Amino acid sequence: MASNPTRAGVSRRQRLSLSKSGRRLSFERRLQLWLLVLGIPALVFLGLALKALHVDTGMWWIALGIFCACWLLATSLLKEEVVRPLQTLANVVAALREDDFSFRARGGRRNDAMGDLALEINALANGLQAQRAGALEAMALLERVMSSMESPVLAFDREGHLKLLNAAAERVFQIRAEHAIGRTAQQLKAETLVETNDDDLFLIGASEQRVRYVVKRTTFRLRGLPHELFVLADVSAALREEERQAWERLIRVLGHEINNSLTPIKSIAGSLRTRLTIENGVVPEGDDFERGLDVIENRADSLNRFLQAYRQLMGMPAPRLAPVSVATLLERVARLETRLPLTLAGSPDVTVMADADQLQQALINLVRNAADAALDPERLRKTPPNVEIVWSRSANDVTLAIRDNGPGLTNETNLFVPFYTTKPGGSGIGLVLAKQIAEGHHGTLRLVNRIPGPGCQAELRLPLV
Repeated sequence: MASNPTRAGVSRRQRLSLSKSGRRLSFERRLQLWLLVLGIPALVFLGLALKALHVDTGMWWIALGIFCACWLLATSLLKEEVVRPLQTLANVVAALREDDFSFRARGGRRNDAMGDLALEINALANGLQAQRAGALEAMALLERVMSSMESPVLAFDREGHLKLLNAAAERVFQIRAEHAIGRTAQQLKAETLVETNDDDLFLIGASEQRVRYVVKRTTFRLRGLPHELFVLADVSAALREEERQAWERLIRVLGHEINNSLTPIKSIAGSLRTRLTIENGVVPEGDDFERGLDVIENRADSLNRFLQAYRQLMGMPAPRLAPVSVATLLERVARLETRLPLTLAGSPDVTVMADADQLQQALINLVRNAADAALDPERLRKTPPNVEIVWSRSANDVTLAIRDNGPGLTNETNLFVPFYTTKPGGSGIGLVLAKQIAEGHHGTLRLVNRIPGPGCQAELRLPLV
């Protein structure tokens, strides 16, 4: 008989009564009682038959006693034949409930009520065992896929507690699963993520070191409870490539238009200078007209050099990969800096697949910046200049670090802005060029202040193929 629906509108599980009797006796007691009751007519009939045969009273009681004993023995055996298979099947069902699929009921056969029940329970056990094996295999596959995914994956329950994360999410959010599972998004400092909508852009990191992710958000149910699943796709490289192509197209158009204007301007300025000299002889020094022509020609040359530098920056070719020894490359770069001795230290030599020329150019720019910082006049008054080049290897990549004891970074926001520089005579493209080379090798470049200071550390990270 089905119960009434709950307040949520979901009907409860139906419970079928095992008997119409309201008695609280166990099944075994009721069975034994019914068997004994069924023996009462036979006992009465035997007693009447013995009286009709005029059997002696003593023999009459002995015969009734023997009948009762035999009847009790028969009912006990019959009860055992009925109860024992039911107990066996109950044990099998209990084992299934505990996810133990090793038990089976024996002796089942068709066209037999108890045999049919045993066969059906065995079939149920086989089906559950197959489902369990499939679920375990699917779970193992899911765990393997999750652990090998480069995209961070996280899942939160409806209360905001973390229930699932993969290795990529551990690296990105710098947390460990054993300490993070069960904690809230606020405790993990991920409340911004749980507030992000599907297909929104999510940023991790600060200033120029930010990594941009597109968030895919969906819901699923686990053990009947709703959960939120977040999958983060890194789109930084794609966006940077789109930005690079946009800059390249813009520079190509601007360069064409500006060159079309600069060339006649410079030509007219030269023609005016020549004509002025021919008509008036030698132009006296300090003449305003002469100075104006100099300004026009100088600014035209400067603007042309500016455009050429931008074209060089935007026209970086794809790297031609070949095996490169990190130790040998760093020794070669260190010898090119002659203003101060460099310290080389690192783990055993590592070979990476890279474009040696491009990588060397990037390292030269980073070493030059480190030497400039270490040789800063204000810093020289306090400590001798020092620049270190170290490298270390992990399971998936190698990190090249250039450390100096200069004044450190004062403005991290504009580090990789083209032509932005704080050094007198600096071009402002060294760091941008180094970063492009790193990203062309599927690596990263970041600059941070050393802790403890003073000084800065440039970290060039390259993948190991």
